[in-house]
Amino acid sequence: MTDTESAKSIGASYAEEYQSGQPYNHICIDNFLPEQILEGIREDLKQLPEAEDSYNRAQENLKFSYIPERLPDYSKNLFYALNSRPFILFLEEMTGIKGLIPDPYFMGAGIHKTLNGGHLDIHADFNLHKKMNVERRLNVLIYLNKNWQEDWGGSFEIWDKQMTKKEASFVPIYNRMVCFSTGSDTFHGNPEPVNHPDGEPRQSIALYYYTATWDASRKSHTTIFKPRPGTVDETDRLVARRALMEDILPPVLYRKVANRLSKFGL
Repeated sequence: MTDTESAKSIGASYAEEYQSGQPYNHICIDNFLPEQILEGIREDLKQLPEAEDSYNRAQENLKFSYIPERLPDYSKNLFYALNSRPFILFLEEMTGIKGLIPDPYFMGAGIHKTLNGGHLDIHADFNLHKKMNVERRLNVLIYLNKNWQEDWGGSFEIWDKQMTKKEASFVPIYNRMVCFSTGSDTFHGNPEPVNHPDGEPRQSIALYYYTATWDASRKSHTTIFKPRPGTVDETDRLVARRALMEDILPPVLYRKVANRLSKFGL
């Protein structure tokens, strides 16, 4: 059996579980990669470059992102492998989504690190890769945290589409992979702050996949944050203001205002 045939066969074995996931399609697979691969990645984590992106606001705090092309060679090559034909075919068989497109730009993908006290509120992801004009369809997360316990925070949560209750929660344990379909109401995140007793960060691999299904009738959006009921989670007023301006201003004027606000970090 070729690598491609093997990948498709393994993906098909998970298809029923993935495609029956509620409130939207998802799956959690433990011991996902050979352990020696994860150990190589963890070794690279000791020599990460300066982060490309960092977040320090109410909705996402003490979170850092490292793009694959600047990672040490071992980790960089793993990202390329996870963008390869065999892995794409594995995902297509598992999810039932055909024509998946990997992102050669790794927009938002890479190694993610969240420090003690950090969190990522419940949200739905941006839906359009503007550089390639393709629709975001899948997220793949692989966790790198050895012996992680639930009470150390950082669990990945899936919420219902009405944001009334948490439907599932996954502790970010070592070599656990979570894959899920993305849309404008696929709410998820890790809202409980990281609280490791020795101050170790929560670390993960993140990749996103797309399809060429975008058309002019669709409306693009950035990340949509949703506060959990009965919590101190804050509404993302910045995004709400921008969405209102986009609705009421002519496109040319909106772009000018948005560009000016961006210069001031607004």
